[in-house]
Amino acid sequence: PPHGASSGSRAGARPARGVAGARGGRHTGAEVNESVTLPLWVASAAGLLAVWVLVARLLLPGLRWFRRRRTDPGTGARNPRLPPRIPAFHRTGRRVLVERLTGDPETMAAVEAEARRSGLPREALVREARRYAREIVPSFNACAYFRVAYVVARGVLRALYRVRLGYADDAALAAIEPDASVVFLMNHRSNVDYVLVAYLAASRSALSYAVGEWARVWPLQTLIRALGGFFVRRRSRSPLYRRVLARYVQAATAGGVVQALYPEGGLTRDGSLRKPKLGLISYMLAAFDPEGGRDLLFVPAGINYDRVLEDRSMVRALDPAARPRGRARALALLLRFLGGQGKLLLARRWYRFGYACVNFGAPLSMRAYARRRRLDFRALAPEARRRAVERLGGELSAAVAAAIPVLPVSLVATVFVRGPERELGLLEVKAKVQSLIDDCEGRGAYVHVARSDRDYAVAVGLRMLVLRRLVQESRGLYRAHPGEEDLLRYYANSIRHFLPDEGPPAGAPAPGPAQGAGPAEGLAAPCRGRVRAHRVASPKRKARAR
Repeated sequence: PPHGASSGSRAGARPARGVAGARGGRHTGAEVNESVTLPLWVASAAGLLAVWVLVARLLLPGLRWFRRRRTDPGTGARNPRLPPRIPAFHRTGRRVLVERLTGDPETMAAVEAEARRSGLPREALVREARRYAREIVPSFNACAYFRVAYVVARGVLRALYRVRLGYADDAALAAIEPDASVVFLMNHRSNVDYVLVAYLAASRSALSYAVGEWARVWPLQTLIRALGGFFVRRRSRSPLYRRVLARYVQAATAGGVVQALYPEGGLTRDGSLRKPKLGLISYMLAAFDPEGGRDLLFVPAGINYDRVLEDRSMVRALDPAARPRGRARALALLLRFLGGQGKLLLARRWYRFGYACVNFGAPLSMRAYARRRRLDFRALAPEARRRAVERLGGELSAAVAAAIPVLPVSLVATVFVRGPERELGLLEVKAKVQSLIDDCEGRGAYVHVARSDRDYAVAVGLRMLVLRRLVQESRGLYRAHPGEEDLLRYYANSIRHFLPDEGPPAGAPAPGPAQGAGPAEGLAAPCRGRVRAHRVASPKRKARAR
């Protein structure tokens, strides 16, 4: 530098000299401000990555925290609209449950046994067990169940049916211990059963259904898992799969999850109760401790409809000569049905599909049942346990049958099934239905008499059958429509076990509770005489009624 230059001048010149020296002494510092051009795909990828980080690291964790605050009873800030008890099993993460189920000692023992039998590598069988566990374990979401599914179910059911809670043993249901494991056992008439019973029981708890593998299609399987349902391969003979399923059912029962099962194992084809399949009930009893702290209660529930949406498909399945329908044909029939209903709606001639009614009987305490018979299902040999479960299954099936409500369409259909070729006047139809009502009530059945008016009930049932062309009217006379006898018999079979000439002998007692048993020990007590039906009302309406 020149003589006499200040040190500050030397210090300020050094960076520029350094930059110039680094680039051969020919460039200046102004080039640092030049823009850099990037390809569009690079900028788009960077933007998407930033959005993903924002959602995954900030938004989703906040939503999970907010949901837990509203649905977890243990947080102290629970949503008051939710039921009073959501089991900890439901609040456990699905991944955790899958790993627990896969690493369960009994599952590992089944893996070892299968490896010795088949010669397959143990690691491959562990992966298969984990795949079974992922298939079975649900991912319950309380918000989806009580906020979304409940509202949708209420709207759909009220649009299609007149929903009625016919009879419920409120005293026995209220006496259930808070930590007891409750299992609802129901007859299976329609796929609407899932929605109907869950809707009516939503004020008490969330139900976990056993669903067949027919529903394992997207997005239905995702919805079912979010609502707490678990899938069952009913025809699987794999010992490893059955062990994984058994351990899940036992873990859910021990965790206090409220479950709902169909002992029939599938939809009824002819309208009558099918022979029960007791596999899931056997799994529960195999791990039940009668002296333990948690009781196991079976609650029978009877379901009936004035119109079953799948009735023609069920009756057609009984015909061995009927050709199976493909998806295109099934879709065409569905669109045709919806189009016909739309035309009736536009012409203001559309009626709802009659009544949908559910009865809840008194629960059966397995602790009291085992003590009375001095039974411990865990200590029984496999064959002895099978016989004991079959005896219990017969009693449970009788309790479910006793809880089935008698509806107008079933009564009127029975009249025409007994005389398919006779022409009857309106007064004759009413007289025969009156006689059937007396027979059913004499055997302890709950008969839903619409508006407490028997004549009106007959008119409602007859109108439904005439509109569906199952009964034809000519000059004021009614008779069964030729070719529709099977469908009429389908509805008549739902109450056949209550009638003296179709069911047990006239002097035999109706299937129902054990004599002298208390509400927590006997089977479902059928409703004696006529009981006024409960209209399904909103919580505000219930509060006003109280």
